[in-house]
Amino acid sequence: MSESTDPALPEVRPGPAGGPAGGPAGGPAEGPAEGPAGGSAEGPAGGPAAEIAAGYAFTGPALDLGALLWDGACLPDRQIRIPLAMLNRHGLVAGATGTGKTKTLQLIAEQLSAGGVPVFLADIKGDISGISAPGTPGGRIDERARDVAQAWEPSGFPCAFYSLGGIGPGIPLRSTVTSFGPVLMSKVLQLNQTQEQSLGLIFHYADTKGLELIDLKDLRAVVAFLVSDEGKPELKGIGGLSTVTAGVILRALTAFEQQGASEFFGEPEFDTSEFLRTAADGRGLVSVLELPAVQDKPQLFSTFLMWLLADLYNDLPEVGDLDKPKLVFFFDEAHLLFDGASKAFLAAITRTVRLIRSKGIGVFFVTQTPKDVPADVLAQLGNRVQHALRAFTPDDAKALKATVKTFPRSAYDLEELLTGLGTGEAVITVLSEQGAPTPVAATRLRAPQSLMGPIAAADLERAVKASPLWSRYAEPVDRESAYEKITAEQAAAEARAEAAAAAAEAEKEAVAAEKEAARAARGAPKPDPSLAEQVVGSGLFRSLARSIGTQLGREISRSIFGTARKRR
Repeated sequence: MSESTDPALPEVRPGPAGGPAGGPAGGPAEGPAEGPAGGSAEGPAGGPAAEIAAGYAFTGPALDLGALLWDGACLPDRQIRIPLAMLNRHGLVAGATGTGKTKTLQLIAEQLSAGGVPVFLADIKGDISGISAPGTPGGRIDERARDVAQAWEPSGFPCAFYSLGGIGPGIPLRSTVTSFGPVLMSKVLQLNQTQEQSLGLIFHYADTKGLELIDLKDLRAVVAFLVSDEGKPELKGIGGLSTVTAGVILRALTAFEQQGASEFFGEPEFDTSEFLRTAADGRGLVSVLELPAVQDKPQLFSTFLMWLLADLYNDLPEVGDLDKPKLVFFFDEAHLLFDGASKAFLAAITRTVRLIRSKGIGVFFVTQTPKDVPADVLAQLGNRVQHALRAFTPDDAKALKATVKTFPRSAYDLEELLTGLGTGEAVITVLSEQGAPTPVAATRLRAPQSLMGPIAAADLERAVKASPLWSRYAEPVDRESAYEKITAEQAAAEARAEAAAAAAEAEKEAVAAEKEAARAARGAPKPDPSLAEQVVGSGLFRSLARSIGTQLGREISRSIFGTARKRR
């Protein structure tokens, strides 16, 4: 960094001819300069080399990447740099495995931190934690420093270490399912377009009904409810949810949980503004997400990184162009993010990358070849660091040709150059302070000043526990949400159904008892008549009764009509 708090970072200022007036060691640019082999740089440094170097002679604060390579020689007085203000115009770091991409990230992150810019890095292999500790001098580092005229001094940088949901060392990063959203969730569950739309419908229903989707069991509970007899009518007016689609989603969720994903979703949800902090001495904090414990789940961590970026985009205000970015975000293994991505997902990424620049955030995608990144996203990446590519197979050769086409016109034979670069060398083009692409420059990169490797596990654990964020995010919280609400409602509904069934059964039993009593009454034997009943029921008694009744009836009739009884 030419203007930074780190005294070990040299400054290069433009000379009167537009090129650098002095190399990092402060020597004059005019006259012959000694190259690494002791020969004069006059010949190779003139002509195209001078024009290339002039394109990197910036007046404002800039990061020092390394020294120009031209005609097989390293020219230490021709420094290749990138303006600090252009880091929010995004970038790409690409190259085959083992060509030095990780060390390039470390080099850029160190200088950003020294310039007061916070950095986010994903540590997939577990070898970036050394950025917190001073490097070890000697050997190749001393040789590299001499080659590129670097005043190398060992230095560690302020770091915070994170983990996904507490798997592995680090402060746990968690997201609620609602914050993660249906598009990212569809990507990580590998759903097709129809299933993605159905998942969006499920999220919409949960939002309208006040059902908080905090963890995966909340989402599963809502899906299961919406295909139950009680829940089916809920979505009739907005399209409905087929049982087949619900089954696919539920099976995908089960497989997702078996990968340990249930640890990543929950509360307390991480506040991504924590990534914007600076240390007490003004240097930017380097946030390192430790991913070795989940490196066998690439779709998961790449999608989770996208959530972090999208969350920053949603929360930050518009600031326009700044003198330096608020944060630079390095997105490692970027090709995993785009594999099998839906159109909606790619559109969301493109929109985020295009617009987040005005929020003061720079994004660097790290992958093997530029073709791993969709064209609409690649078009937004103004800064390029391309390490060596291999051309062992026809596919490799095709990728090489495609990569060459993504660079501006160059004085180099890029196809030959890209296959011949050594470890720690790269082809670079960045945006100038005016926003125009700089000339393509083959570059021998500087050596990082921090430890190029992991720190001890015990040191990492101490650093994690010492963070003020540990007490805030370490312990998970499981409050009432969709699962508990739906479970309680279903339990209440079952209780009501059981009570109604019991009442119906009791009523049925009472009716049956009544009917049984009636049947029993009809079928019971009659008792023997008493003596009085026998007398009354005899024929003589009935005849006598009729006689008496007739006479009595006449007596009564007469009495009623006022006639007198005859005397005898």
